Amino acid sequence: MEYKISNRLRIVAIILMFLGALGVGYGFIDSHSVDEDNIAEFIANEGHHGDEHATEAHGLEEDHVEADHGHGAEAEVEGHELSHEEHVLHQIHNRPYAALYVAAFFFFMISLGVLAFYAIQYAAQAGWSPVLFRVMEGITSYVLPGGLILLIIVWVADSHIFIWMDENVVAHDALIQNKSSWLNKTWFLIRGLIFLGGWSTYRHFSRKFSVAQDLADINDNSNFKKNFRISAAFLVFYIYTESMMSWDWIMSVDPHWFSTLFGWYVFASMFVSGITVIALITIYLKSKGLLEFVNDSHIHDLAKFMFGISIFWTYLWFSQFMLIWYANIPEEVTYFVTRIEDYNLPFFGMVALNFLFPLLLLMNSDYKRIPWFVVMAGVVILFGHYLDIFNMIMPATVGDRWFIGIPEIGSILFFAGLFILIVFNSLGKYPLLAKGNPFVKESEHFHY
Repeated sequence: MEYKISNRLRIVAIILMFLGALGVGYGFIDSHSVDEDNIAEFIANEGHHGDEHATEAHGLEEDHVEADHGHGAEAEVEGHELSHEEHVLHQIHNRPYAALYVAAFFFFMISLGVLAFYAIQYAAQAGWSPVLFRVMEGITSYVLPGGLILLIIVWVADSHIFIWMDENVVAHDALIQNKSSWLNKTWFLIRGLIFLGGWSTYRHFSRKFSVAQDLADINDNSNFKKNFRISAAFLVFYIYTESMMSWDWIMSVDPHWFSTLFGWYVFASMFVSGITVIALITIYLKSKGLLEFVNDSHIHDLAKFMFGISIFWTYLWFSQFMLIWYANIPEEVTYFVTRIEDYNLPFFGMVALNFLFPLLLLMNSDYKRIPWFVVMAGVVILFGHYLDIFNMIMPATVGDRWFIGIPEIGSILFFAGLFILIVFNSLGKYPLLAKGNPFVKESEHFHY
């Protein structure tokens, strides 16, 4: 069964990219309308939701200094104002870069999560999932372009996202200096290319063997066996590189903070997001009269994974939060204090979206078979995990000046359009059924 991306869907994707590019462009123009000349006036006039905290803290410091009645104290106030203005200016200029990076990583991690899920199916020789392999292969086509775009954003954004890329900061920070053998821009990008090279090489050969198996003799399973072997090897490579990627691309935005659980935590987020997108695209294609070999049991199993990995993600989130919060070590707990104080709504809202809603929506087995119900749960899960990435990146880059506005929405629209264009074009290259897979008959007749 062949599929070709419709002109309507292609036009929708291009419109999303165009509108997104306008939003991203507006974000950069708007942020740079504030400069050193008018930053003091901007701070005085802004009505930002977090401004009250900054004003109170600043006022307390001024009161304390004025009580000293000394020229040195007056100089301290002036110096504080200058550093505060400079700090705010950096946050304002960082926002469009950070918004772009959050959206870019979110869509990239979806495709990387699907790649891991696809490899697990091959390594486990799963009998239920081969009818979904072409959908998974289509989604994983975004890994290479999505990853390269991420690295380009890092190269251009530089210290706007990663503070350790600022030489002036590093010069006055002994802790970052001690990490400079790992946290330096050149080695960071080389590692990124190694990660991408490994992931993309596996994806290329796995797709190649999958298609070759369709064309092989009915008794020739050599390509399937090759896929089994490289999938098992890839999963070992993936376990290591995904952890290092999460340290580099996410955790290092806060170079003073680390969590030994972070690699697993990011993995759970990308895994459940990837499985959710498999379900959404499968349901979409089925609604178009395609994938008639996919039945409600396949949808049910995907929804089970959405439910189960959401619980797994919650376990990891709570384990990381509870241990750090309970230990109350200042350099560790500050990560969560910042998010609870300045990101209260997205921080706890994200937990509700990623745990409570999947729990309530997908606990009932019958609901897992209802396509529109799975779609509704999927949209909630994806929004929740976008907020998860948002909470990881924004506090270290824009501080309490966060907002989901035009730069953030524009970035989401742009990468959503690009993702749709690449994935659905890839889906149209080969038949939607991996007919040569030795487990395909078992998969077609799968019922639970």
